[in-house]
Amino acid sequence: MIRARRIGVTAVAALAALAASPGLAQAQQPPGSAPLTTVSGTELPPGWQMSGEQLIWRSPSPVPMGDARVEFHANDRLLGVPAPGEDGRTFRLSLDDAATTDLQDLGDLQVIAAGRRLDTPDGPPRDARGGRRSPAAAPPAAGARKAPAGAVDPGSPGPYGTQRAAYDLDPVRLPGFPEPVEMRAEVVAPAGAVGRRPLALFLHGRHATCYKPGTEDDVTGDWPCADGYRPIPSHRGYLRDQQLLASQGYLTVSISANGINGQDWQAEDGGAQARSSLVRRHLDRWADWSAHPAKAPAALRGLTRADLRRVLLVGHSRGGEGVNRAAMDSLYPPPADQDGYRGRVRWTVRGTVLIGPTIFGQNPVADVPSTTILPGCDGDVSDLQGEVFVDGTRGVSRGTALHSAVYVVGANHNFFNTEWTPGQAEAPATDDFWSDPEQPDPVCSANAPTRLTADQQHRAGATYIAAAARLFVAGDDRARPLLDGTGLRAPSADPARVLTHAVGAARGAGFLPDGPVRVTGGRLCAAVDPDPAAACLDPEGQGRSPHFARWDTDRETDRRAVALGWSAPGATTTVRPPEPLSLAGSHSLALRVFVPPNTTGTRLDVAVTDTSGRRAALGRITVDGLPGSESTASYWARELRVPLTAAARAGLDLRHVRSLELTPRSPSGQAWLMDAWGWRPGTPSVRPTALSRVDVGRTVVKEGDEGVRTYRMPVRVSGRGSGQVRVYTVDPVTGETRDKLVTVRPGGQDIDVSVEVRGNTRYSEDVRHDILVKAVRGTVVGSYRGGVLVENDDAMPTVTITPVADRVTEGQALAWRLTLSEAADTEIWKLFRTQPVADELSTKDVDANWLREQTGSEPDPERPLSQADLWVGLSVPAGSTGVDWSVPTVVDDVRERAESVRFEEISWDDDEPRPGGLVLTGTVLDAS
Repeated sequence: MIRARRIGVTAVAALAALAASPGLAQAQQPPGSAPLTTVSGTELPPGWQMSGEQLIWRSPSPVPMGDARVEFHANDRLLGVPAPGEDGRTFRLSLDDAATTDLQDLGDLQVIAAGRRLDTPDGPPRDARGGRRSPAAAPPAAGARKAPAGAVDPGSPGPYGTQRAAYDLDPVRLPGFPEPVEMRAEVVAPAGAVGRRPLALFLHGRHATCYKPGTEDDVTGDWPCADGYRPIPSHRGYLRDQQLLASQGYLTVSISANGINGQDWQAEDGGAQARSSLVRRHLDRWADWSAHPAKAPAALRGLTRADLRRVLLVGHSRGGEGVNRAAMDSLYPPPADQDGYRGRVRWTVRGTVLIGPTIFGQNPVADVPSTTILPGCDGDVSDLQGEVFVDGTRGVSRGTALHSAVYVVGANHNFFNTEWTPGQAEAPATDDFWSDPEQPDPVCSANAPTRLTADQQHRAGATYIAAAARLFVAGDDRARPLLDGTGLRAPSADPARVLTHAVGAARGAGFLPDGPVRVTGGRLCAAVDPDPAAACLDPEGQGRSPHFARWDTDRETDRRAVALGWSAPGATTTVRPPEPLSLAGSHSLALRVFVPPNTTGTRLDVAVTDTSGRRAALGRITVDGLPGSESTASYWARELRVPLTAAARAGLDLRHVRSLELTPRSPSGQAWLMDAWGWRPGTPSVRPTALSRVDVGRTVVKEGDEGVRTYRMPVRVSGRGSGQVRVYTVDPVTGETRDKLVTVRPGGQDIDVSVEVRGNTRYSEDVRHDILVKAVRGTVVGSYRGGVLVENDDAMPTVTITPVADRVTEGQALAWRLTLSEAADTEIWKLFRTQPVADELSTKDVDANWLREQTGSEPDPERPLSQADLWVGLSVPAGSTGVDWSVPTVVDDVRERAESVRFEEISWDDDEPRPGGLVLTGTVLDAS
């Protein structure tokens, strides 16, 4: 099989159904050329290079280091997570790490980060379905009616002055990270506070690690920093939040994690476990210093002591996923070989605040209260996957912990941290939301009426962090209506428009679409499915929903919503759970419903029916869409409540409610029901349930030369009690998944997935056999992905080039044969480029159609072939031992000397000739 490359890579895109290896590498290519093609003329999108070991994408401009995970996808499936290059533009995915080894299954290859495609040649980024992220309909006016103020305003400073200090301890080693990680923190404490004070610990997200002073944009992701560079002080970016909390009596500490950011691309979980270990190492030190103040660093000895029974963890972006894992690991210990902390747990995490967080594992901790801040203009974690910290807790445990989502209209990702904010940061910083100046986004461009300034955004963030502290740590229930969908606002956050919804707390039984529920009149739709007929939102359509953020699979079982669509009022949708629900003791029915962005006044009547057939109309809800564009994830549910008083008056048996009815009263429209719950006010105390914990490991084995060996997927179940998880098995050839529901018990081998490894003596790529695990009920999942990696242990065949016809007359074809010393079980690639020689063949000496197919250019103006951007990729298919390749020449009327051509093997790393590499040479004689 033969491929030639047209030079001039500008961005990533699809690799178009070729038998090419999935992998990733780097090549600097000359600008201004056409896409990669096959000899048959099949055109490939620009930006990709292939080798037998790697798939490589190079961006035309640096890709900023951020929290969203850069991923390679093929045919709507995750292919793998590439490693970034030092140049900030190049990403490499080893074939060993790819989710499929089926080389014919690489159609529609894309580069995606949190729902954004990074493969546009110019202009604004695109969403993951390929649509250009240009403005949609104009959003509703920014001046939406203000919500009533709450009974308390957590954004108001408290009675204490503040003291600032810092510490920098010896760095620590964490599993899987070759370089030690710093133990550095910024501390702000209340001045004059009596007694031990609750502790709030902040963890920043994934950002560039180092910068060169005096430059505008010279930042790196290195660790440690190179000579002449300084660490970016990301941990100092929350000083305003710390000062507010410290004035209210909290001891606050913000820790640095540059050492993790500079190495987490090597971690299968994106660094979640490492961040948890770092957080708990700091908490362990604070437990020591609280018990023995004299052991604290000198700078801290004059500060108030910490009360480790009352800890709030605050994490931004990957820091959010990190503190979630720290809360999990504090309740349910992780496997010792994966953990970087080995001591006792001497603290109690009362709650978490997660700001624009990632959650790659989709594994929230159900029994630790949380508030997730979702920035409506997030240009980094743009799919707002942090919504899973709310939705993903439903039904997992007792449900008494409040999990709230706080949607901040007009907020971006970076400006919650002043060290990531232009004009405030010590190092170079940018606005993460990119907007085309010629097509400004109506919601999120810098001058949009809905967009917040950096100071407005940071003030809103600080206010809602303090609201969570007041509710989770101080136990002040007056803060709950600011967080739980009641619809009250904190005036200190003005003019930010902040919307909330929640699950858990005093909510009772719920109508959930995730189990064996029956729906009539509407459609039970899949949150994640490539089939538009099954999906809640058309995968090829416009707009995204945080509720439907993708995981590592192309479809998920029992992750659903109820979709309503109508062209006339009156068509009722009925939802029937498998068993009657009890709404007894509830004040209202709280529904989480969303409608398309920028729509207003969608009206739905709500009714319930009991098991005896009595029906009660509870009332009417009116739903407005969020301000949104094609760049935002604005299909987000509003919480709306209808009183249950009408049901009591009608004599309905609220202990046995059989069904929920939604009847549209608007002329036409769409709506999606996420869930509906019995609701009453209050915040019950949270007692963590004894749950089992599941962690998937990684076993590495050699292929061997003969025989068949069987290996079991390495899964550890610890903790207490039984639970249920859904296990997805990934086919190593196609990347397709199969799933099943499994009941797990501590110490058991209930997740019984085995792999057969057949030994042979032929060279092949490593093969990855993976499983993924997600909690369903009664369990938590730590390391969610792992399996068995089968390493090739055979040498690559020797590759030789022999001439078939290397001295021909004009009109004949030059030809060569690429030969392997023996067949391999994978495709073997070699890349060649023309090099200048004396009396060189020109673009008019070869067939014009052949030249167009190989280079995308015309013969005119006539020029040497080495100036025609002629690159050739030769591959020997798996199971074969050779391939022939030819260059067709043409007869001309010019008498001339013999002319030559020379192709040299090119290194995949630097596009330069490989020392000692293969060479193809040929000579063409004049025909006259």
